[in-house]
Amino acid sequence: MEEKIIKTEYSEVMQKSFIDYAMSVIIARALPDVRDGLKPVQRRVLYDMHELGIKYDKPYRKSARIVGDTMGKYHPHGDSSIYDALVVMTQEFKKGLPLVDGHGNFGNIEGDGAAAMRYTEARLPKVTQEAFLADLDKDVVDFVPNFDETEKEPSVLPAKFPNLLVNGSEGIAVGMATSIPPHNLGEVADAVKAYMLDESITTKELMNYIKGPDFPTGGIVINQDDLLDIYETGIGKIKVRGKVDIEKGKAGKTNVVISQIPYPMIGANISKFLMDVAALSESKKTMDIVDISNQSSKEGIRIVIELRKDADVDNFINMLYKKTRLEDTFGVNMLAIADGRPEVMGLKQIIKHNVDFQFQVATRKYTTLLSKERDRKEIQEGLIKACNVIDLVIEILRGSKDRAMAKACLVEGKTTGIKFRSKESKVMAAQLCFTEKQANAILEMRLYKLIGLELEALINEHEETLANIYRYEDILERRDSMAQVIINELDQLRSEFAIPRRTVIENAAEAVYVEKKAEEMEVVFLMDRFGYARTIDLTAYERNKEAADTENKYVFPCKNTGRICLFTNTGQLHTLKVSDIPFGKFRDKGIPVDNISNFSGEKEAIIAAASQTSLNLYRMIFVTKQAMMKIVDGGEFDVTKRTVAATKLSEEDEVISVEILDDQKQVVLQSAEGYFLKFNVEEIPEKKKNAIGVRGMRFTGKDFVENVYYTRITGEQMISYRDKQVSLSKLKTAKRDGKGTKIRV
Repeated sequence: MEEKIIKTEYSEVMQKSFIDYAMSVIIARALPDVRDGLKPVQRRVLYDMHELGIKYDKPYRKSARIVGDTMGKYHPHGDSSIYDALVVMTQEFKKGLPLVDGHGNFGNIEGDGAAAMRYTEARLPKVTQEAFLADLDKDVVDFVPNFDETEKEPSVLPAKFPNLLVNGSEGIAVGMATSIPPHNLGEVADAVKAYMLDESITTKELMNYIKGPDFPTGGIVINQDDLLDIYETGIGKIKVRGKVDIEKGKAGKTNVVISQIPYPMIGANISKFLMDVAALSESKKTMDIVDISNQSSKEGIRIVIELRKDADVDNFINMLYKKTRLEDTFGVNMLAIADGRPEVMGLKQIIKHNVDFQFQVATRKYTTLLSKERDRKEIQEGLIKACNVIDLVIEILRGSKDRAMAKACLVEGKTTGIKFRSKESKVMAAQLCFTEKQANAILEMRLYKLIGLELEALINEHEETLANIYRYEDILERRDSMAQVIINELDQLRSEFAIPRRTVIENAAEAVYVEKKAEEMEVVFLMDRFGYARTIDLTAYERNKEAADTENKYVFPCKNTGRICLFTNTGQLHTLKVSDIPFGKFRDKGIPVDNISNFSGEKEAIIAAASQTSLNLYRMIFVTKQAMMKIVDGGEFDVTKRTVAATKLSEEDEVISVEILDDQKQVVLQSAEGYFLKFNVEEIPEKKKNAIGVRGMRFTGKDFVENVYYTRITGEQMISYRDKQVSLSKLKTAKRDGKGTKIRV
């Protein structure tokens, strides 16, 4: 076969491939269908469990069996995604109405994961069986080929209520995401009925039934006035608070008890909340906390915070709302697949799509039932008619040579070849005109059907069939009748499976937290060579002065209300509040400074640290690797930003020394090749922090400044250079920007 090469633009190929990929993720993986509220993987899991017969009145089956069967037949995307979907559908703290009944460890609200699929078991609960899968045998939805066209799977499940609202949904696709909160089944059912009775109903009127989200974790929605706009547009933010109770504690203390949490807090965010509360105490944001305990169990959430006797409880609770995730935001983006494409929908649109789908399902269902009842009517009428002439039928059967001859006589009245006892029988047989189905039923009829009671039961069954036909025709011909059937099914589901609302909807005032100003006091800042910082009081420092100075790289006094300035080799200045640094005992470990600042220990190194207050009183000397030098007024570093540029650097240059200018008389620059240059500090000009500075030393080749030393007004200073003692006072004083003197070793 001749090879054919197609030439095309690379950009066009990439664009088409990306669009195909994006649409595949959007339609076939990440977003739910507005009709049944399910993503493809969820739909396939439920259908596979239905096919395996794992119903609510049957024993549980291993999750691994369900996952393996689903992956092999319908969802070839890996077992972890299937099992994750199965797990989420069992978790009552995530779903308003769990669609899978799990048995075993399926995780918990505090973020612990489910056990491996080989250990857990599952089955379909009654609500899923009745509301999603009951009518699949009545041709209510289209079935499509699976990935390898060896099986058929439903394109959508015939959900009898808007599952997209009841269970909500979260998913991330390509360039879009969905986030729909769960709602109360009873309220949703009432809203659907209201819409069916009046399709011109407004979203505001629908909200008389659906008050707002109903999160499985309860909580309090505090921005009720914003909900109308959210439900109109399908986009917005819902503010949720946890439920807080106040109880009397021991010895006159007060216990703040959190019994419900905001929905976004489920999972690892509960432990994060506990750490945040502990951090408030450690950082002295509050001095009211005596103890924190998580007493949560299978019965529910119970987090107890014990406060001091004289604590301002209301202010403390407001602090929790402001400083922790006890008040959180649920971002709403009601995006789902509607008519084969992603669409952001409001509350009324979602209900409309579901109601339209209900009418489609009901039409197909009752069309199928009507067809079956008509077939049954035809057969029943044939059997009743045959019973009235049963002697003739028996005579035909006994006189026929084979089944075909008897059938031809029953259907077409052909008597050729059949032996009759009399001419009258032959004449009567020639007048028979049963249908094909009736003739087959007569030929397959058993003799016990001729018993009087059986014949009476057949007549009663025929009357019932006629009543069903009349009812089904009425449902299909009159929209009001079909609407009533749908409403009756909704009422039945509501009465059996709806539960009381768990989330309170209200308009709450903004939490106002008055932060108590810490009493100003002088402390000592300590930071070791590993970057762990802490503060201690002056008396503790005085008692351990020798150990503190020896074990720490930076030691200086500061105010507990002030800031610490950290200068790095990249020319950055990082500031951190002293109040964010743990205050404690001398032997406490402290906290890494990169945890409370923008400092990155992997990319930069701290070369100086100082109290911001003291910097206002002094000037700073900067020296870089390429010997650029300047003096900067310390007041320029009185900033509140967490990170600013402390100096300007040339390409490939870095800061190697930053010192407070105090009693330094001369500066000594030592290069890597052993050149020493000493000159007076007065030769270094004062410049702004955003200036590069002036050159302090000339180099030959790839030499650079390795160390910077200073001589003081009094005293002789000795340094060790490559195992040789060098006296700085004996070095020749030169001018700035010279080459210096080389020290031979």
